[in-house]
Amino acid sequence: MTDVLVVGGGPVGLLLAGELRLGGAQPLVLEASDGTERYTRSFGQRAVNGRSAQTLALRGLVPALEAAQTAWAAQLAAAGQETKEGDQLAHVLQMMREGRSKGHFGGLPLGTGSGDSGRAYMMKQHMLEQVIADWVGGLGVRIETNAQVVAVRDEGTGVVAELADGRSLHAGYLVGCDGGRSTVRKKAGFAFPGTPPTMTGRVAAAQLSDQDTLATVLRGPNGLVNGLMVPGEITTVEFDGTGPTEREAPMTPTELADSMLRAGGMKVTVARLDSGTRFSDNTRQADTYRRGRVLLAGDAAHVHSPIGGQGLNLGLQDAANLGWKLALVATGRAPERLLDTYTAERHPIGARVLRNTRAQVALLRPGPQVDALREVLTETLAIPAAHEYFGALVSGADVDYAPDSAQMLVGRFLPDAFQPLAVEHMGDGRFLLLDLVGSEGIRAAVDGNDRVRFVHCKMSGADVTALLVRPDGYVAWVGVDTESAGLSEALDQWCALPSARSSSGG
Repeated sequence: MTDVLVVGGGPVGLLLAGELRLGGAQPLVLEASDGTERYTRSFGQRAVNGRSAQTLALRGLVPALEAAQTAWAAQLAAAGQETKEGDQLAHVLQMMREGRSKGHFGGLPLGTGSGDSGRAYMMKQHMLEQVIADWVGGLGVRIETNAQVVAVRDEGTGVVAELADGRSLHAGYLVGCDGGRSTVRKKAGFAFPGTPPTMTGRVAAAQLSDQDTLATVLRGPNGLVNGLMVPGEITTVEFDGTGPTEREAPMTPTELADSMLRAGGMKVTVARLDSGTRFSDNTRQADTYRRGRVLLAGDAAHVHSPIGGQGLNLGLQDAANLGWKLALVATGRAPERLLDTYTAERHPIGARVLRNTRAQVALLRPGPQVDALREVLTETLAIPAAHEYFGALVSGADVDYAPDSAQMLVGRFLPDAFQPLAVEHMGDGRFLLLDLVGSEGIRAAVDGNDRVRFVHCKMSGADVTALLVRPDGYVAWVGVDTESAGLSEALDQWCALPSARSSSGG
């Protein structure tokens, strides 16, 4: 019996499937490709930011992330030697050693790791997908390749996915993780309002005849050329007002050279082009992330300019937020109202990312007015508080699911001091109740509740007595004394089970 159909086997769909399986549900991943495209469809370096890395750490994936980054560093070293981009290579490898992804806002540097306490990892996207796929495989998640979904039907008591091969698959719920041109979103009737593209971007793995030309970021009269991000990789942005007219055709050396000339006024000869892709600043967000038994996550729910590298991490956090909730609901262990918190929590976060990516694109536009704005913002970023604000904005470290809570920690990711305990005890995807004072009342509140792991630990200097942590690492309740006031309500809200204390009338 399939509880949830996950349409799309990229990093978001895979992480969601793993979270569903940990939560006791039976997911089935439907991937339209044959599986080999994992190594060809993704492009460029990806930063797993500190928040996403902390999420993956809860599932024991740090060693695999470190191994993937080491492998990518070796590939970069080889590429850097081939292209003679020594200084650029040394800079990128140093960031990897420090565990920091050097952020930027519209091309204005934010320093290393500003606003984000977690260690970041850099690698190719297919490497990250393999890390998650290996974990998912160990959980026994079923994955079907060459499984193209062409229609979706919500029947009220379940969903039906129709495949291109003529099959119809049934499940309790379905989640579209099938990218920005999502079939699920279209067929299920989600509105997708937003703004059309205003620019055409290109990213290519290429070598120029004059390799020194790469080591620059040039803002020209019509756009910009960037050769500083990754050795052997060139990015161009042209503010043409239309976006790419052709997305599927292979990029040619002539196309890249012409784009560099138009965008940055650079006349170059492309000696070799290994691969390339096109992008735009098409910016849209689904009006809701759930319609009945059909939900959306990742690019299926929101698209925006890739400048700033926030899309992948935004999608991973969607999956982490949704997975445990849907597992409970799909297996009949929680009411459907729990799923309402998915849109309530994640939609505002997505909207905020869309807003800041629009702002970043605006900062890249040519012209004296934008030049003046960049100068003012550069001065602003020299103020530590502003630097921290923008760093947290682009890294997702400022996410707060309960901004109106009287307790500052509620709705925020578990503080750094408690994360080693979380990594040790949350690999099975359960809630974690940390008791820092040895309170019998706190322990009694979860007696018999197998969804919550109770851990008593002493921690000097803590200004709280207990923490209830959700499976995604966010704090659901905070104790400030030896009593358990509010814990029963939090358990009822998130675990959908009365605690032992409330059920006994205590």
